[in-house]
Amino acid sequence: MRKVRFLSIITILLIVTVLAACAPDRDEDVNTNNGEENDGKPEELTIWANDQEEQLEAIKEIAAKFEEKEGINVRVEPKSMLDQVQDLALAGPEGKGPDLFYQPHDQIGSLVAEGLVEPLDLSDDEISGYSDAAMESVTYQFEDSTDIYGLPAVFETYGIFYNKDIISEEPKTIDDLKMALEEHTDASKDEYGFLMKPNDLYFAYPFFSNYGGYIFGGDVGEYVTTDLGLDNEGAIEGAKLFQSFFGKGKISTSTTVDVLDGLFTEGKVGAVINGPWSIAGYQDALGDRVGFAPFPEVNGERGSTFVGVKSWMVSYYSENKDWATELALFLTNEENSEHYFEVSGELPANTSALESIEDPIYSAFTEQIEHGVPMPSNPEMDQVWEPMNDALQFIAEGDDVKEVLEEAVEQIKSNIEASGK
Repeated sequence: MRKVRFLSIITILLIVTVLAACAPDRDEDVNTNNGEENDGKPEELTIWANDQEEQLEAIKEIAAKFEEKEGINVRVEPKSMLDQVQDLALAGPEGKGPDLFYQPHDQIGSLVAEGLVEPLDLSDDEISGYSDAAMESVTYQFEDSTDIYGLPAVFETYGIFYNKDIISEEPKTIDDLKMALEEHTDASKDEYGFLMKPNDLYFAYPFFSNYGGYIFGGDVGEYVTTDLGLDNEGAIEGAKLFQSFFGKGKISTSTTVDVLDGLFTEGKVGAVINGPWSIAGYQDALGDRVGFAPFPEVNGERGSTFVGVKSWMVSYYSENKDWATELALFLTNEENSEHYFEVSGELPANTSALESIEDPIYSAFTEQIEHGVPMPSNPEMDQVWEPMNDALQFIAEGDDVKEVLEEAVEQIKSNIEASGK
């Protein structure tokens, strides 16, 4: 378990005595706010919440409970996660940004490098409600300091959705998927036993990781970005397995997410790789015919998928950092995490809330999370996606696996060097 450094805030006894009544309940500490003392509860806290309808509804309901509990108005502003980072960089320095914002953990490295996010001062008791995987995801080493940069709210990973009318039993191994592809595919009728995109490292990662391929060496949050493992012997072997699913009479190399979703919901596909964001649409289309299985065994072990964690993060520019942290803890406690799941359908990162889910499809996602690995959060990861997605496309089209991967890794190294990250 990697070392996490928690910042200690030393307060003078007199200040504690005077301000104890108005400090956050989790600590009787003074909010330093970059050196400025907190003179009491703020009148208002601002949240930038993702603008998806169900998510927004749930956050507004939880925020109303915090207002009632603490007497602090919470302004919930809808803003797409895709726009939040750029907008924070502009609005934060002008004092117009949020106290809390919402981002996937793989953005942490860039947020830290840009000075937009505040490391959190949390006790062991406060982080005990989240899984180790969730806390690892939001822990990041910057220069000589390793800190926590978010309160985990939501887990994401992926596995296999399957149509029970086509595949009667859940696929347990990668060979089961290959057999389904061979037995239930008639490309002339747009019927496939199995479909996956040819050019998406996110979904293809188990083909690499289960044979010993990796993106960066080192530990989670403390990666050695000069050590790339996407063209080692294991990666090459896994990529050859990936390649075997494409070609004449198999998966088309022009398969897109729209084609995949469309054919699956029409009942023409036996199985697809996808995440929990697809549950509602698939169930609406197929009802009880849709099942879900964790990612099948690859090379004799359960597929090691990417795990993502979306978290509440405290803005560096917030003038109420302690209270913003208190609000983040409130948003992600067991009770509110359960409510958020019921309304939004997103898997909670709170351990107790996650374990309380009884729906078999969501429970299978919970099982898969145990076999996943956090997606790298360092800025250098931005330079990996495009070269590797292009490489997978070439591999699916039949190009030499070893040559393609070696070229991709050289491109990644060049991109990292050019970016200065």
